[in-house]
Amino acid sequence: MTKHTETAGQYPVIPLRTEVQLPGHVGPLEIGREASVRAIEAATRDDNLIVIVPQKNPAVRDPGQRDLHEVGVRAEIVQVVKHSPGRFTCVMRYLERVHIDALVATEPFLVASVSPLQSTASASADALIATTTKVRDFLLAVVTDAQAKEAKTEGKENKEPRGELTRAQVQAIVDPDKLVDAAAPYLELDREDLTVLLIETDTMKRLERIIPSLERQATVLRLKADIGAELEGESSRTHRERVLRDRMRQIQEELGEQDDNAEVDDLRKKIEESKMSDEIRAVAKKQISRMSQMASSSPEYNIARTYVENLLEIPWNVFTDDRLDVSAARAILEAEHSGLEKVKRRILEFLAVRKLAPNKHGPILLLVGPPGVGKTSLGKSIASSLGRKYVRISLGGVRDEAEIRGHRRTYIGALPGRIVAGLKKAGSMNPVFVLDEVDKLAADMRGDPAAAMLEVLDPEQNKDFVDHYVEVPVDLSKVMFICTANTLDTISQPLIDRMEMVELSGYTTVEKLAIAKNHLVPKQLVEHGIAKDQLILEDDALEDIIHSYTREAGVRNLEREIAAVCRGTAVRVAEGATTVHIEKKTLDTLLGPPKFVSDMAERKPEVGVVTGLAWTPVGGDIMFIEARIYPGKGELRLTGQMGDVMKESATAAVSWMRSNAARLGIDHDKIMTNDLHIHLPQGAIKKDGPSAGVALTCAVVSVFTKRPIRNDVAITGEIDLRGHALAVGGIKEKVLAAHRAGIKIVFLPERNVKDTLDIPEEVRNQLDIRPMTKIDDALAVALGDAPPPTEPEPAIPPPAAPSRGSMGERLPS
Repeated sequence: MTKHTETAGQYPVIPLRTEVQLPGHVGPLEIGREASVRAIEAATRDDNLIVIVPQKNPAVRDPGQRDLHEVGVRAEIVQVVKHSPGRFTCVMRYLERVHIDALVATEPFLVASVSPLQSTASASADALIATTTKVRDFLLAVVTDAQAKEAKTEGKENKEPRGELTRAQVQAIVDPDKLVDAAAPYLELDREDLTVLLIETDTMKRLERIIPSLERQATVLRLKADIGAELEGESSRTHRERVLRDRMRQIQEELGEQDDNAEVDDLRKKIEESKMSDEIRAVAKKQISRMSQMASSSPEYNIARTYVENLLEIPWNVFTDDRLDVSAARAILEAEHSGLEKVKRRILEFLAVRKLAPNKHGPILLLVGPPGVGKTSLGKSIASSLGRKYVRISLGGVRDEAEIRGHRRTYIGALPGRIVAGLKKAGSMNPVFVLDEVDKLAADMRGDPAAAMLEVLDPEQNKDFVDHYVEVPVDLSKVMFICTANTLDTISQPLIDRMEMVELSGYTTVEKLAIAKNHLVPKQLVEHGIAKDQLILEDDALEDIIHSYTREAGVRNLEREIAAVCRGTAVRVAEGATTVHIEKKTLDTLLGPPKFVSDMAERKPEVGVVTGLAWTPVGGDIMFIEARIYPGKGELRLTGQMGDVMKESATAAVSWMRSNAARLGIDHDKIMTNDLHIHLPQGAIKKDGPSAGVALTCAVVSVFTKRPIRNDVAITGEIDLRGHALAVGGIKEKVLAAHRAGIKIVFLPERNVKDTLDIPEEVRNQLDIRPMTKIDDALAVALGDAPPPTEPEPAIPPPAAPSRGSMGERLPS
């Protein structure tokens, strides 16, 4: 880098992304870019002189000569403060503007060759003097006010204010360009204005550029001074308020801010025209009154305006007319959903009651069922059948109570809760409101949103629901709430008590086939751009997809497999095929080999292996129970992630077997000289509940009698030590699972026969559902054609000092 004389020469360059600096003042400058840091270090080793140049585009990270303006400012480094090895704060004294002749180096930092910037004058000398005088007068007024404020804040003891400029210094400035540079820090100029002042060489244009801002600021200061003088001479509070309002209006007119009053008047007019109640209208007017007394730039003004706007967006007393045609509603529900008869019947009942009693509150339904059975989409169909607006809110993972009730207005960025936001979105006070995944609500330190839902879903309380943000009662009594959940285990009992529960079980094969033909296939054809006549999908192919490629309670995986068929069809159509015909035998070319094979197809009657039935949150399932014996000391071993209740069922099954060993043809010595191992496959999955008691007993009896258990029989039911089959839950889901798995005979406790009424007729016709009162009813069929026992049950002989964990002893938890 060469030496320089006076202004001309070569200097390190610091490009500025967003800032624009003008000569004539001292100020800090943050340095963060690596090249700029090296430029500062080089300048401090030389003569502390550097050139500051603004970039044309702030987004450029490594600017070249094309990215920099042609004019910069030569500055002197007064002080350097190192925050870290790559971050400095430099105090700069900005000296004069210079012209960037050329960049002579770009590595390791920018170096520019500069020359003094020559000013020009497009106006006459007299015009230039007059304009300079005008700018000086305005600047004197601004500087005087700034000094007065500084002196007031510093205290009376500080006789010499510490402003950057004094009146004497302003009057001493002769050069018009320097006067412009001195005035710029006192003005609210954006980057574009500052850039123009930096690169402009015409002195008159620079003066004219800052006159409007100076004049405006000087006018505001004059009006403020007039207000202060008038208030000092008045003692009446009423007169002072009138004077303040008049002066405020004058200031707004001078600043061109008359729109503030227009905004307040517009909000006041909307409040009068809205359908809100007198109580809510009074609250809104109070906020409008506060706004009229505040400056529009005040934070409180914006808070009040946002609050009033939110009040106006709530559809107070706006209701849509219900479509009370029961026949039309039934037709819509049948067209859009197959099955789900319970829910459809409940909606039609509501319509009928609504027709006879118009003021009846909206129902609050809880749809409980496995994924993919249509709980969420059913809400949209209900809204369509009723002619109401539809709103859906997903509550999965919501942890903050304020999500439901809203945030208080004292917080920055506060908004109403999701309930009020849903009403605003619907535009009416009686929409169909779907609260999706209500069982996924979670609680933490910020509160329990499920507790906040108690008021929302209580028909006796929700007519006066109060959102923390709105703080006025919101009537939710006309809203039809439909909640969805996969399980009841995670929902609090008080919340369940407020809702009418409707259980949705899995679909049968017939229902899935109807859903696929009427809904899923047409939907996927549209999504994949396939015409109806370009794909012929036979019913036997659809049934094979249902049985061999999916195993679920709902139809989501079925839709995915149909989409895969459509994708394969799209490829063939794109290659020139006019029609694609899909049959059962050609499915594997599109979907690959079958993913599921009937559990019964691979099984044969085996000793000690019985098929049980299980209920899960995603539908029913079959569960194999295996038992084996081997030489030992009569101990019982349980594996397969059994819960405590299931372990107790296994112990009860063994105890019943021992107490009835003689009539079952089991040698007591065989029991005491062999260990029994009961295992439930799929060991990574936890299993619990009492409903496997009868099946466990059958497996134990089978392994000790060496009689195989039929593979087409499935059993569910709890047992007691007297051998009774006790009622259990989830009958519909379990029977549907047995039907999907190819089971022929299902044993249920006699007390559960009433639950079979909910099972579709086509499933009941294909299964042999047999009630049982005692374990012997199931043993007689599951173990073959053995005659039922006729002799009374003998008492179990006491074992000789059984070891801990033996088959005659209750297992520890």
